[in-house]
Amino acid sequence: MVKEGITVLYSRLKSQKYHIVGSHSAVKKCHWTHATLLERRFCYKCLFYGIETHRCVQMSPAVLWCWNRCLHCWRFRPSDAGIDFDDTRLPTVDDPEFIADMVIKEHLRILSGYFGNPKADKELLKEAMEPKHVAISLTGEATLYPRLSELIEVFHKRSLTTFLVTRGIRPDVLASLSEEPTQLYISIEAYSKETYNYFNQPVVPNGWELTLNTLEILPSFSSPTVLRITLVKGFNTHEKAIHEFAKIIEIAEPTYVEPKAYMHVGASITRLRREHMPTFSEVMKFSKKLAELTGYYLVTYSVPSRVVLLSRFKKQPFRYGKGCPWGWSRPDEGSEESGEYGKLKHLV
Repeated sequence: MVKEGITVLYSRLKSQKYHIVGSHSAVKKCHWTHATLLERRFCYKCLFYGIETHRCVQMSPAVLWCWNRCLHCWRFRPSDAGIDFDDTRLPTVDDPEFIADMVIKEHLRILSGYFGNPKADKELLKEAMEPKHVAISLTGEATLYPRLSELIEVFHKRSLTTFLVTRGIRPDVLASLSEEPTQLYISIEAYSKETYNYFNQPVVPNGWELTLNTLEILPSFSSPTVLRITLVKGFNTHEKAIHEFAKIIEIAEPTYVEPKAYMHVGASITRLRREHMPTFSEVMKFSKKLAELTGYYLVTYSVPSRVVLLSRFKKQPFRYGKGCPWGWSRPDEGSEESGEYGKLKHLV
């Protein structure tokens, strides 16, 4: 039954342009990789952190598995297909070297199609065939892969930087990493146990307490850390939420805070409405208030991605690649409809 369920779900993911690797991993071309190669438009992580957008690999080592069923998540879940199987634990565990090999191989195969596109920037495409960054995110909960630390180490040995994105529900895994990611993201929406249970819908006991534990250990990391606050209009953009998030930042002491608008895409459109997606001006208003309460600096922003960067440092302390060398000095002032939502809405 488990095998049949996974087959059905993988078929759906493939139709959404996910490329399955091994038994539980996947890689997918990022919207911004496409935009960079054809339009020389770079993602906000290029502006914020120096990531070379066209040289970034977007992957997940646990594409179907997660301990949360968040309302805003674009993940296609077993329940969406009426399939009953345990999505809290990987049924098998692939070797980290195998995953890294196949993820990069599949990513390069995806990019190879651009050599036949006359609009593609051939110089950037040539560079793209030598990846420099890996975003361990995409979908699913990466910390459910038991050999995550080894996978990060494999990527680092290949001179690739790593950004690990997690919901923060496995503090035990994060605390035991022998190899830290280049940068660690904790992605949250809730600000209390009540709001967490409503919005994130954990499928394990004490999900909020586990998240708090992660936030408490965040200052112990030697790598830079980021608190990503996904803003959902009508849920966590009000005054009380801002004050509660300020308390969370005081606990976690992240290097950066990224207030970012929820994007009305993927499977989330069956749970939330278009009106739940904040405008950039609403994200900016939230960010300015949060900066005032925490003492963080509002250093830059990207209008297309509807995201603002708050930093503990007024000047740029970290750049992980050669991307967007102007950095924080030149915010992305493009159209709100030219980012993830504007380009992705036709896929949903």
